[in-house]
Amino acid sequence: MWFRDTMRLMRWIAGLLFASAALAAPKTLDFYFIDVEGGQATLIVTPSKQSMLIDAGWPGFENRDAKRIAATAKKAGIKKIDFLLTTHYHRDHSGGVPEIAALMNVGTFIDHGANRETGKAADELFLAYKKEFEKAKRLTLKPGDTVPLKDVKVEVLTSDGELLSQPRGGAGQPNPMCASAKKKEDDPSENARSLGTFFTYGKFRFIDLGDLTWNKELELVCPANKIGEVDMYLTTHHGMDASGSEAIVHALHPRVAIMNNGAKKGGTIPAWQAVHSSPGLEDFWQLHYADAGGRENNTSDAFIANPVEDGTGNYIRVSAEASGAFSVYNSRNKYLKSYPAK
Repeated sequence: MWFRDTMRLMRWIAGLLFASAALAAPKTLDFYFIDVEGGQATLIVTPSKQSMLIDAGWPGFENRDAKRIAATAKKAGIKKIDFLLTTHYHRDHSGGVPEIAALMNVGTFIDHGANRETGKAADELFLAYKKEFEKAKRLTLKPGDTVPLKDVKVEVLTSDGELLSQPRGGAGQPNPMCASAKKKEDDPSENARSLGTFFTYGKFRFIDLGDLTWNKELELVCPANKIGEVDMYLTTHHGMDASGSEAIVHALHPRVAIMNNGAKKGGTIPAWQAVHSSPGLEDFWQLHYADAGGRENNTSDAFIANPVEDGTGNYIRVSAEASGAFSVYNSRNKYLKSYPAK
């Protein structure tokens, strides 16, 4: 009798300690950078378990990308996509929307409006997307709007070729790198119309500009930086040098950068160097080893989710606390690195 009572007491105390530890653990905003082989699919899960998917990867490949997104959502404890934000209408970003919508319920679709590209392929791509948002809710957002996501502030910086007219709160400082920044030929494609967002969770800040191209990026930070600084930067346009000038990357002053490149897409040497040379950068993480970069223009192996193009589909997860502290996890090698609040 005494033994049984003692064991019950010990189990009760252990349960109480476990519950106390769970309550004391800081709530995190989680980002899953899913490997869609050079496209984009980022799953975001708030502390209250609301979900947002930014882009849905490619169509086809036997539903490869949709299956990877759904599998990642399951790991995250998510059964539906509350918001699906499409940055722009290119196959590597919006092409997978019908396939993920067939696997998971989507509450609200978010986009920049009509597809500004024309032709058979562009029209078919948008029509497939349109069939999905007509079954649910749709929000078309402009710069200055916010996404109604719980626990986190999500500001729209760019949409349909338009940009913030005024600096974000606390931003607006002159950018000395603008003096040497040169514009490129204007980009008439959907890339330049990307819906770009800025996330704030307590003291933690993250930016995703989709595939926004060079000149539009310069307009955001020249002559003054309208954005401010960030803790985490998703390299624009998969790390292609049609985007990502030093003028914007260095102005953002990220602590950590994530590159959503493929083995043979993105990770170009000039774009990689622009990030790697950014003052204050602590680490550079990549979804793939970039074949074009060679050993000198790729990060170290521990920070690469997919070092070879073998279809494994490893992801990178970031867990951010409201204090500004965050950690980054590589699903391939289980490597986890923590970054303290500053």
